[in-house]
Amino acid sequence: MEITQLKYFYTLAQNQHVTRTAEQLHIAQPSLTQSIRRLEKELDVKLFKNSGRNIILTDCGKYLQRKLEPILKSLDEIPEEIRIFTADRRKTIKINVLAASTLITETIINFQKKHPEIRFQIVQNTETEDADITVFTREFFQRPLTTRDNYYIFSEEIFLAVPTTSHYATQKSISLRDLSKKNFISLAGTKGLRSICDRFCIQAGFKPNIIFESDNVSAVKNLIGAGIGVGFWPQHTWETHDGNELCLLPISDPKCQRDIIIQLHHESESFEEAYHYFEYLVHFFEQLKKAK
Repeated sequence: MEITQLKYFYTLAQNQHVTRTAEQLHIAQPSLTQSIRRLEKELDVKLFKNSGRNIILTDCGKYLQRKLEPILKSLDEIPEEIRIFTADRRKTIKINVLAASTLITETIINFQKKHPEIRFQIVQNTETEDADITVFTREFFQRPLTTRDNYYIFSEEIFLAVPTTSHYATQKSISLRDLSKKNFISLAGTKGLRSICDRFCIQAGFKPNIIFESDNVSAVKNLIGAGIGVGFWPQHTWETHDGNELCLLPISDPKCQRDIIIQLHHESESFEEAYHYFEYLVHFFEQLKKAK
């Protein structure tokens, strides 16, 4: 069955007059008659019977009319529903935040102050592709050659955070291999910054002895400041420290650096609001780079 056939049938069932229905549908009378006959043949039932100069519904025709009424009404409402959905979607920017969540939250707050009509939908899912913008981290990121997505790459050094009471605190820099026997405080998880820092230690010839892990940056900071262990600290994207409890040392060997990648998915480049927010993010990180 075709939707057009069913609409023809429903209109004819309401009018119960072939000529008037054909005029209403702006089609030739023979085309209407043939469409109804094809529908009857497909269903293997008679839907109409003659009654004088008019036609009336059979019992099967009445049943089909009742079944079609809510369906066709729903179909008629779809264009308006799609219009409303599209308008609503264009006011919602979907972001998949897998890195630099504190800074991204800051940009959202500032961006919304200037664009209060825009809404944000934030997810943290490594598997999802349903996003306008994805923010993630890699050790040394290479833009895929086959992609049509737009990328901005922000590189930052990763320091070693040690308590100010540590004898390391007076050094200008430090080699990771000197810390092979030390206890580490780390972010929880197996991906992102955690996996990058684990690889740094492996490059230095040891597996870090992690005695505490948390997904809370403040908890990591406080435990390092309490002298329980040492930990890695991204230069720009983590909250600043006050210098009273811990200090940040450049790592001389190996080179410890990561990239924050902001990916504007190709399908969203024509989405004006998402593109403007992407540009805002790029400007924000460029200013951050200049400020430090």
